[in-house]
Amino acid sequence: MTTHDATAPPVVQYGASQVPQKRPDRASSFPGFVHSWLVAGPRAQAFDPAHFTGSDIRPAVAQAHCTTPTLQGTIQEFASPWPDQPTNRWRRVEPGADRFVDVTSFYATPHFVECWAYTAVECSQAWQGSARLTTHGPADVWVDGRHRHHSTHFADPRPQTVSFPLTLKAGLQHVLVRFVTVARRAAPMVMALEFHPHPEFTLNLPQDPRWRPEESQTLLDAFNGAFMDRETFERHDAITVHWRESQPLEVNITARLERKDGRIYSEQRTEGRTMTSVRLGPTYQFPGDAYFIRLLPDLEEFYRHGRRLERRFPIHLAGNLDYSTARYGTYAQRRREALAHATLQENVFAEIAKMELGQWPAVKWDVLHECIAMIESRADCSDFYLTGLLGALYRYGEQAEFPTAVKEALETCILGFRYWMDEPGQDIMCFWTENHQILFHCCEVLAGQLFPDRIFPNHNLTGAEHQARGEARALQWLRKRARGGFREWDSNTYFEEDVLALTHLADLAESDELHEMAVVVLDKLFFGLAVNSFQGVFGSTHGRGYAPTLKNAHREATSGLARMLWGMGIFNGHVRGTVSLACAESYRLPPVIEALALDPAPEIWVRERHAGVLEEAWDCEEGAWQVNKVTYKTPDYMLASAQDHNPGQPGRQEHIWQATLSPTAAVFVTHPPCLSEDSALRPNAWHGHAILPRVAQYRDVLFALHNLPDDDWMGFTHAYFPTYAFDRYFMQDGWAFAQVGEGYLALTASTGHQLEIYENNARRELRAPGSAVWVLQMGRRALDGEFQDFRNRVRALDLAFDGLRVDFRSLRGDRFEFAWTGPFLRNGAPEPLADFPHSDSPYSQTALDAETMDIQFQDLLLRLHLQ
Repeated sequence: MTTHDATAPPVVQYGASQVPQKRPDRASSFPGFVHSWLVAGPRAQAFDPAHFTGSDIRPAVAQAHCTTPTLQGTIQEFASPWPDQPTNRWRRVEPGADRFVDVTSFYATPHFVECWAYTAVECSQAWQGSARLTTHGPADVWVDGRHRHHSTHFADPRPQTVSFPLTLKAGLQHVLVRFVTVARRAAPMVMALEFHPHPEFTLNLPQDPRWRPEESQTLLDAFNGAFMDRETFERHDAITVHWRESQPLEVNITARLERKDGRIYSEQRTEGRTMTSVRLGPTYQFPGDAYFIRLLPDLEEFYRHGRRLERRFPIHLAGNLDYSTARYGTYAQRRREALAHATLQENVFAEIAKMELGQWPAVKWDVLHECIAMIESRADCSDFYLTGLLGALYRYGEQAEFPTAVKEALETCILGFRYWMDEPGQDIMCFWTENHQILFHCCEVLAGQLFPDRIFPNHNLTGAEHQARGEARALQWLRKRARGGFREWDSNTYFEEDVLALTHLADLAESDELHEMAVVVLDKLFFGLAVNSFQGVFGSTHGRGYAPTLKNAHREATSGLARMLWGMGIFNGHVRGTVSLACAESYRLPPVIEALALDPAPEIWVRERHAGVLEEAWDCEEGAWQVNKVTYKTPDYMLASAQDHNPGQPGRQEHIWQATLSPTAAVFVTHPPCLSEDSALRPNAWHGHAILPRVAQYRDVLFALHNLPDDDWMGFTHAYFPTYAFDRYFMQDGWAFAQVGEGYLALTASTGHQLEIYENNARRELRAPGSAVWVLQMGRRALDGEFQDFRNRVRALDLAFDGLRVDFRSLRGDRFEFAWTGPFLRNGAPEPLADFPHSDSPYSQTALDAETMDIQFQDLLLRLHLQ
């Protein structure tokens, strides 16, 4: 095995501009940080984990791959350092407020990943101090070809900063950084470099000699001046890129609307006209999906020089489908609509939907073969797709249209799969999170039922033995959720995966006990979805969430389920749950749950507690967990939060509170560790928290206290405040006000806040510096009169801050006192923040670990047996 050579310099040449371009350090914002790089990578190399041993193979993998530097050729903008990857080129990267070069990604199979960053530092005089390098994984630093630093750490989920002594001479010197990671599913990968104490320096990056520096800078300024006021476009929205009126676009560029597979749907050339916006068409013209808006130089020049200067905005289009905020049609009609919509997607569940609809000539069998190959490689999330294929084989495998070759391939795949982490095999499939657990158990049950007498060679068990083992494990999982609830509570992402498993067990499990418990947990899950939703928006607090699904209900994985079950929501690209539910003949939603989902009561106050005990053999960790959560719902808005949930602890993907006024108007506050919204970073800019806040809510009032460390990387908390989604909004006397229909919202922070106008979340983000207390007051026309009356009354309320302590008298006349420690006081008396019942709502009064759960609304009653 090759070992790491820490002294070998990269064999490269450093390019130069025809006219040197010197860019001053951003001293006013981030003194000492390198803010301009040429970056090549990431370069990913697959590896076989079976070649490595130990509980953590990452150091050995990195050691094996970090050999003599792999760079070749000239370090110059748009040149490629790797002949075998000619499209992987040096590109200019100018980090934002988080100072990170960010190449985070997700790899479904094991990969070693490396990335290179280069800058040229010119110092006015010699300097001696320390360099501070921040990365998630091992890194090396060379200065003028001399190796100056090697770090070996792996830091997840947050990067780690290491310091090393460094001397810089007067004049120009070349700085090269290689940072690497070993990707096992999510692969966070960032880098930042700081010199301390801060020297006076400028940066001089080599450019493509075919372009004059002033031309490149003009294009960069045009691209950097562009912004989007939203990332999700509804059916009648015009897809628009904006520029400031004070700095309009005046150069010739091309704006494109592209799918992620590269297909181009719209293109506009600006022809050098002065413009403050470029429109690419109305949303309804294009299929609903994820897209990019790409800004490119003039196409003729772009293609002539193979130039790769561009800017991308990721967006989502709802397509030609309206979001439903009220019940419509029958379940049978909505079920068929869900299946028809699913057939338009590009995945194996689209093909299953075609089978269910009898559209056999349209089935793309190559999609099933590709999916089988992915499962056989044991890629992450194979359990999602094997569940669907098992269901398809059960339901349609005996039909004449189902090809024998596909059945044979599926049989081989099923018999060879790895059904639990104690079976032989080295891979990066995730077994231990809550949704994956039940999916693997479901797969094992269904596979064992299909082939009871066959030997499954991976673990040398018969199908009957796998079935028995899967049933026992599935029942254990089901009973925990029936009596204690979900650790990934109210997840608008992972409830889809739970539904995927539960519908297959409810419909196809041979065991009556397993069938009945799967139905019970499905009923309980849908009850929670109904109670904690507003206009189809699952706007609850979430045990795990992702930024796109939090910012807009059009992208929630549960939205299609709610639309199919009670007519509110939208069908989108998340079809695993809807297709699985639509195919499950043995499950029907109890009428009481559909009825309470539509309850128009003037106010609904709900308290819940979910709790359990983690076990090393199942969860890969130990200890008790719980969450106490509340939801307040009116016809005009919903407010939900997790009360006093682990304040001061590092967060991951917990979504602690949210105010919902409409499917597009969600407001919440997070403490970000970075600016990236990549789902592989957990937490990131919008999902999760670097440090969890202390939160308390009483009906329409909420307090969120954020205690930031002195060395916090970002130094602020921020609110998602999508101004485009409001009917009206105002910034007055330190309050941010919003109105949607007859619902109102008022939000303020103890350290003040500022609406970001031109950043990545332009006109959708409020930032508050340092440790802060956020205060939220909801209102509605029925109680508070016109919007102006609401604003005037809120501005007149008694509100006092003292560090992380707040004293507030609300619109309803209650006086609240809350601090980082101590009780939550309402009118001088403690308001409980913990030890809630499992369910305390107008529909159910159920203790934690109860044997039964009664759900009642009007004259409808459902009793669930939870054992």
